[in-house]
Amino acid sequence: MRKTSLYLLALCGPFLISAQSVKSIVGPGKEINPYKYTIVKKGEFSKASVSSAHPLASMVGAAIMKSGGNAFDAAIATQLTLAVVYPNAGNIGGGGFLLARQKSGELIGIDYREAAPAKATRDMYLDKNGNAQANLSQAGHLASGVPGTVAGLFASLPYAHFSFNKLIQPAIDIAEFGFVLTERQAASLNGVRDAILKQSTRATAFTKEGKWKAGDTLIQKELAATLKRIQKEGAKGFYEGETARLLEEEMQRGNGIITGDDLKNYTAKFRTPLEFDYRSHHIISFSPPSSGGILIAQMLKMIEKYPVDSFGFQTAKSVQLMIEAERRAYADRAEHLGDPDFWKVPIKTLTSDAYLAQRMSDYTPDKAGSSKVTKAGVIKESMETTHISIMDPEGNMVSITTTLNGGYGSKTVVGGAGFLLNNEMDDFSAKPGSPNMFGAIGGEANAIEPGKRMLSSMTPTLVLKNNKPYLVIGTPGGTTIPTSVYQGIVNVIDFHMNAADAINKPKFHHQWLPDDVMIEKDFNPETRKQLEAMGYKLRESGAWSATEAIRIINGKKETAADIRGNDSVAGF
Repeated sequence: MRKTSLYLLALCGPFLISAQSVKSIVGPGKEINPYKYTIVKKGEFSKASVSSAHPLASMVGAAIMKSGGNAFDAAIATQLTLAVVYPNAGNIGGGGFLLARQKSGELIGIDYREAAPAKATRDMYLDKNGNAQANLSQAGHLASGVPGTVAGLFASLPYAHFSFNKLIQPAIDIAEFGFVLTERQAASLNGVRDAILKQSTRATAFTKEGKWKAGDTLIQKELAATLKRIQKEGAKGFYEGETARLLEEEMQRGNGIITGDDLKNYTAKFRTPLEFDYRSHHIISFSPPSSGGILIAQMLKMIEKYPVDSFGFQTAKSVQLMIEAERRAYADRAEHLGDPDFWKVPIKTLTSDAYLAQRMSDYTPDKAGSSKVTKAGVIKESMETTHISIMDPEGNMVSITTTLNGGYGSKTVVGGAGFLLNNEMDDFSAKPGSPNMFGAIGGEANAIEPGKRMLSSMTPTLVLKNNKPYLVIGTPGGTTIPTSVYQGIVNVIDFHMNAADAINKPKFHHQWLPDDVMIEKDFNPETRKQLEAMGYKLRESGAWSATEAIRIINGKKETAADIRGNDSVAGF
């Protein structure tokens, strides 16, 4: 019945007139059926592949490339589809980073991280006694930074083959006519229902009478209308006009501070990717305001002189070494990293061999380090996100991580526009030494300033082998992102795992403070016992990452989606 009504609406609906000339790949008889789809965890593809947080998004990206698009076309279409089918992190109300290597070898880094509104102040989240008020930075209107995703999509468009009209059409169709929820998605929406009702000032598509259940159809008419304005007017369809008006009115109703001028003045920025070598592989990652590239450079370089492969996968010896590298890198993060347009980030020193050798000089095998003793190095110079990995037939590699920050961001839906806003302001240091929602400590480098971009943990990463594409990898997970990417790379290069094993094996995480090691529940019990005997405090946690990876092996694109969620791969 759903299919029939969708078909009739597609033929007759007056709201589709502006897009009738754009051939859709979604709907009855089309390549992608939003009412019946399958989660695919891994596959080998000869030409192109996508791994993302939702099967419909991966299918759209693969279909776009199959019809003649490249990895950038797929990146745009996949992100837009995730904004519809993965509302807990896919977004047009958030931001992210795109890292790419073109077939020519040219590297591209596009920063569309959210920015602090012009009315933001350094102490805006402190009470009269100077204490940080996490409730203000983590939920509601005041928690949102100026969204960057739409600007980022248009910044990447010149590298694509197709028009934006074509690339946004699948997202419009799925928003307009709906898609069926998985069991995991239904439970997620039920879990966030009260928070969305509390933080939104208008009715939303995400809440209803009774509970969502697997197989229900989620229809988002207001979001579809917003996407159509972007289709018709370009980036101005979001940052100006009707959508900007709706967002500004939402801010006024909820005592937020984003204005029409904030939206109009937002721009995506091109950043120089961070590059380094590790065991004869060339690693390319994102530079500040992402902390991820610097962190994985530090962590990988700190362990490079040790024979990690001979230590064995997740033995006490290999895990302890990797933990101590994590401890030192995250201590530096707290002190030295921020938006490079506002703070001089000592990238060259932080990633230099001499500095990192000094950082590991007090490493003692078989004995737990202490974060009371290990501080940030001295520099002598002035958990909701989503990831997409893509490779195309032309040889382009694209790694994208985007976010609303916490699950469903600020829980605030823009009335009349249908999209969720981020709560990225919590990624600033509300007060030096005060942790954010992920427990990360920050200082002056990441203090709030108008127009500044908050420090991020997002770590989209590419790996070359013999100067040829080898691995695309990235993950969500807040401050656990860099350690998850770090472990994924070590699993591939040092422990010779395939893509699926590399991302699905149990993970561990240390971020300096708090001084404990977070482990997944299926972590090796013998290793756990030995680490505790060394003096480490271990804390068991549920799954925190959802890594997407593509590795080229024997001419095939070995593609894997994390087993921890609805993540799925597609290709041809």
